[in-house]
Amino acid sequence: MPNENDATDDHASSALADLLARVESLRPVLTANAGQGSSDRRVPPESIAALTGAGAFKVMVPRRYGGYELGVRALLDVSAAVAAGDGGAGWVTSLTGVCAWMVGLYSGKAQDEVFGADPDARVCGSGSPIGTGVQVDGGWRVSGRWPYISGSLHAGWATLGFLGSDGSGQPAGPAMALVPMAECTLEDTWHTAGMRATGSNTLVVQDVFVPDHRVLSVSLAAESRYASEYGGESVYRAAFLPTATLVLVGPLLGLGRAALEYVREAAGRKGIVATTFARQADSAGFQMQLAEAGMTIDTAHLHAHRAAADIEDHAARGTHPDQLARARIRADTAWAAEHVVTALTLLLDAHGSGGFAESSPLHRMWLDANVGARHALINPAVSKEIYGRALLGVDIDIVAAF
Repeated sequence: MPNENDATDDHASSALADLLARVESLRPVLTANAGQGSSDRRVPPESIAALTGAGAFKVMVPRRYGGYELGVRALLDVSAAVAAGDGGAGWVTSLTGVCAWMVGLYSGKAQDEVFGADPDARVCGSGSPIGTGVQVDGGWRVSGRWPYISGSLHAGWATLGFLGSDGSGQPAGPAMALVPMAECTLEDTWHTAGMRATGSNTLVVQDVFVPDHRVLSVSLAAESRYASEYGGESVYRAAFLPTATLVLVGPLLGLGRAALEYVREAAGRKGIVATTFARQADSAGFQMQLAEAGMTIDTAHLHAHRAAADIEDHAARGTHPDQLARARIRADTAWAAEHVVTALTLLLDAHGSGGFAESSPLHRMWLDANVGARHALINPAVSKEIYGRALLGVDIDIVAAF
């Protein structure tokens, strides 16, 4: 007989299908605006408005506030669909999406201040504990400079990592502060070759008071022990760093898919210079390159989706993935990113130097993917070492958390 979980799964599947259909319908707008976004170093207002109207920023917002409350697999799929039109917009969708999920880990009072006050609120942030926080009566005084804050140009709130100390100067552990953007300053520091539209500038906070209910312990979060009183919402039981890491590959998957589409469609009308091939599509060599790129992109999808399934399975059961599971999720994430970048190089090799013309979107896809894949959390060498150590039972002491 059907049970309540079946009904919930059906609702989530239907909601995601509808959302993806709306996002896919925006692709012409996103594609048309992508070049402007890269030039302006921010996602154009028209694209932000269209994505807001489609509900793309509500993937992981709690249902209590009108969000979809979907899991990490859904965010992968939605951000990939956005990135197929515009890599920068896809990255902003993914990063603000996971920050919305993080708000769902805070106390209910903090969630009310963000989404209760504005159901369309967007959140940016960085979990890196590079700020400082001093404990005072009722909260913390937080200061710091956080670089690479993607989506900060379009957010109303930020969640920021800091190292805390109590009133006597004793360490109090890493934490994250939820701060209104009105209390932050942005420095224009994002000048890059790719992912330019993400506007990932530096966010500055100077001696801002953050009440206790808007502070989340990272030490507890690393064990899936969150402040939210809504323990029945499985989406907000997902493992912290595995979720925050995996979402980074969603936009890359979309860029890989879009590049494959572009090269495949061009092959029917584009020749191969200095050969007798009037169409690339007639060349066995080209066919093999295209097949290899397609399979490489498929490999990226399969590893990313396996990692998402692992995260969501543990969240549904209310369990925290063990060290080996977490290590494999990180390895899956890096493997997916690495394979998208490999596939894009294959596709540019097959398509030819015309892909680097300013009139071609292919070079922007290649640049966006190459920049996005260099995020510190998905460093392939480090991720493989972590997984290898876990497989061997060797101490994983090369990173603070994973």
